[in-house]
Amino acid sequence: MNRRPFYRHLYFWVLVSIVAGIAVGVAFPHQAAELKWLADVFIALVKMVIAPTIFCTVVVGIAGLGNLARAGRLALVTIGYFTALTVVALAIGMVVISVVRPGAGLGIKPDPKLAKATLDTASTADKDGLVGFVQGMVPKSLLGAFTDGQIIQVLVVAILVAIALSFMGARGASAVRGIETVGKIMFGVIRAIMYAAPVGAFGGMAFTVGKYGDKVLGSLAALMGTFYLTCVLFVLAVLGPIAWLSGFNILKFLRLIKDELLIVLGTSSSETVLPRMMAKLEAAGAGRSVVGLTIPTGYSFNLDGTCIYLTMGALFIAQATGAHLSLGTQLGLLAFMLISSKGAAGVTGAGLVTLAASLSAFGDSALPAVGIALLVGIDRFMSEARALTNLVGNGVATMVIARWQGELDTVRFRQVLDRPDLIDGDTLLAEEPEEEREPVSAGTR
Repeated sequence: MNRRPFYRHLYFWVLVSIVAGIAVGVAFPHQAAELKWLADVFIALVKMVIAPTIFCTVVVGIAGLGNLARAGRLALVTIGYFTALTVVALAIGMVVISVVRPGAGLGIKPDPKLAKATLDTASTADKDGLVGFVQGMVPKSLLGAFTDGQIIQVLVVAILVAIALSFMGARGASAVRGIETVGKIMFGVIRAIMYAAPVGAFGGMAFTVGKYGDKVLGSLAALMGTFYLTCVLFVLAVLGPIAWLSGFNILKFLRLIKDELLIVLGTSSSETVLPRMMAKLEAAGAGRSVVGLTIPTGYSFNLDGTCIYLTMGALFIAQATGAHLSLGTQLGLLAFMLISSKGAAGVTGAGLVTLAASLSAFGDSALPAVGIALLVGIDRFMSEARALTNLVGNGVATMVIARWQGELDTVRFRQVLDRPDLIDGDTLLAEEPEEEREPVSAGTR
C-alpha cells in the first residue's frame, strides 16, 4: 500500500492552521477576535448532519442485531461502564484540586449582583435536577428531536424506531436497508465538510488567543495547568490500564485518532468529529451495533473531561472564596454532579453553565457567581481539554465494550493500531467495497 506524503493528510493542514491561528492571535489580537465566525460556521456544518447520522447508525446497528434482548444487554453494559467512569473522573478531579489547592489564598469576596446574573443563566441548564433531565430526554415532537440539536433525544427516537423495525421482521428489512443508504449519504456529506476543518481550526484558535491570550497569564493559570495535568493523568492512569486489560495500548490508540484530536483542539468541540469517530472505530474492527450505540450515548453520558472540570471548578471556587466544604458536603456535591453532568453536551457552554447550575442547586447562591466570574477568562482554554478528554474516553469505551461483547475484530484492530494508514482518516468516509477490506479471521469478532 502506497503511503501518501504527510502534506496530503488532513491532520497536517489542521496542525498548520492551529499554528497559524495562534500566530495571528498574538500578532493581531483585535482582528483575530473577530474570526470566531469561521469556527462557528464549520461547527454548524457538522452539527447539521449529526442528528440524521446518529439516527441512521443507531437504527441500523440495533435493528441489525436481530435480538432485542442482546441490544438490552449491550445498553446495560454501556450505561454501567459510563456510570463507573463518571464517578472515577469526578473523584480524581476532587482529589487533585484538594491536594494542589490553586485557589487557596485568593480571598475573593462574593458579589450578589454577579450571583443574580449567573443564576439566571444557570436556571436554563438544570432547573429541575434529575426530573428535568429525564423530561429533557423526550422530544416535544418526532421532528423536534432533529431540529433542537439534542443528541440524547435523537438517540431515544432512534432506539424506538429500531425496536419497531425489529418487531416487523422481514418487512422491516427493506426499511433498514433504506436507512443504511441514507446514513452512507450523510457520511459522504461529512467527508465533503471535513475539507473545511483547517479553516474552522484556524478561526477558532485565532479567536481564542486574540480574545483571551492576555488573561491566561493571571492567577488562574495554575488552575488551568492543574486541570490539563489531571486530564492527562486520567487518560494515562485510568483509561490506560482499562485499555491494557482489553488488549490494546492507549498511546497507539491516541495515534490512531490523532486527526480527530487535532480537529477538536482547533474547534474546542468534540461534536465536530462525532461522525468521523463512528466511521473510524467501525473500520478499526468494532461492531457496528456497539459503535452505533456507544458513541452517541457517550456524548451525553460519558463526559469524563467535563466531570473532572466540574469538581475541580467547584472546589477551586470554594478555595478562592474561603468557603469550607466538609468531606460529607464534598461527597454530596459529587453525587449531585453525577446526575447534573449527564446530558451536558447538549447545553451551550456546557462546562461553565452546568457548573453554575450544579452549585446553585446544591448550596450557597453567591458561590457560583464568583466562580463564573473567575473562570470565564480561561474557560475557552479549559474547554479544549474537556473536549479532548471526552473524545478519548468515548473512543476507549467503544473498543472496550466491543471487546467485552465479542464484537471486536481483534486481529484487524491490532493491525490498525500498528498501521493507522490502513484506515486513513482522509478517505475513511468514502464508500469502501467489501471485497477490498482485509479478510477477517474466523472467531475474532
